[in-house]
Amino acid sequence: MAVVKANAYGHGALETSRALVQQGVTRLAVFSTEEGVELRQGDIAVPIVVLGPIFREQIGDLLAHRLTPVVSDLSMLAALADAARPRSVPYPVHLKVETGMGRLGLTQEELETLLGSQTFSPSLQFEGFMSHLADSDGVLPDATEEQLVRFNRACKVVVDGGHRVPLVHLANSCGAVRFPSTHFSLVRPGIMLYGYHTLPSAVESPELRPVLSLKTCIAQLRTIHPGDTVSYNRTFTATRPTRLAVLPIGYADGLNRRLSNCGMVLIRGHRVPIVGRVCMDMVMVDVTTVPDAVVGDEVVLIGRQGSEQITAQDIGEWTGTISYEVLCAISPKIPRRYHS
Repeated sequence: MAVVKANAYGHGALETSRALVQQGVTRLAVFSTEEGVELRQGDIAVPIVVLGPIFREQIGDLLAHRLTPVVSDLSMLAALADAARPRSVPYPVHLKVETGMGRLGLTQEELETLLGSQTFSPSLQFEGFMSHLADSDGVLPDATEEQLVRFNRACKVVVDGGHRVPLVHLANSCGAVRFPSTHFSLVRPGIMLYGYHTLPSAVESPELRPVLSLKTCIAQLRTIHPGDTVSYNRTFTATRPTRLAVLPIGYADGLNRRLSNCGMVLIRGHRVPIVGRVCMDMVMVDVTTVPDAVVGDEVVLIGRQGSEQITAQDIGEWTGTISYEVLCAISPKIPRRYHS
């Protein structure tokens, strides 16, 4: 079940989903009802599972667009059962049990009460059962192994209640690679679909290739003199004659402001530094070492140019975050161009 939430981690949910379906993926996962509706409106026909919380006001849209909810709350399960009652066939739902993430999910006691009392509504099909790993990319495996014990205990409650659930799923990207015992009948790859991972260095990682490149171009060139300053609050002062390139991209587009005076971009195959504060819509870079740079030149912020490469992981390290956030932060207003 390919995870395409958060606009497919910044890559564009609809086009990414189409490509995944063409490659044989038969089930997708999103976070919200709204994300699922967007895919349905784009003619994505495969089952779509909504991993996030469902609210009563969304049930009509959920059912109308054939989205499969993950239920973590008993009152919402009852509301779904009522809404599905007029249908000729039971409506599929997945139940989520909390095993250590400290987030959404039924407690073990709630699960036992629900299934032990045989109150699962006949208007609903118990299609899936899941939990979510909190530390599958941690240095030590202990926390994940404990979650697996708890999940297996919860699975026993399901079986003992007389339920045969076709889709049992626990593994995220790191879990799928590192912990084969978490595979069950379905895995939920997310970040690895897009070419990144967060596995610890001691764990052998799969060979991955980042899918996305983020590019702009030089809008203007200028030379400043020693003592001249650049951008807001004058955080960069030139110590030599310095040739600057102005790029039409900034933090409103997803270029993290923490890249000010520490990030790099690629121009004509060379790494050049960001100087001064990243602005809302623009940023300046020092191209003194690239004398042949001209207005209109391609600038790579994420991706490869010549023999050099900058990844979302690199940007995450420069800004104190992870590749997930770097990718998800890329503004939807930036045009996506897809190449087969």
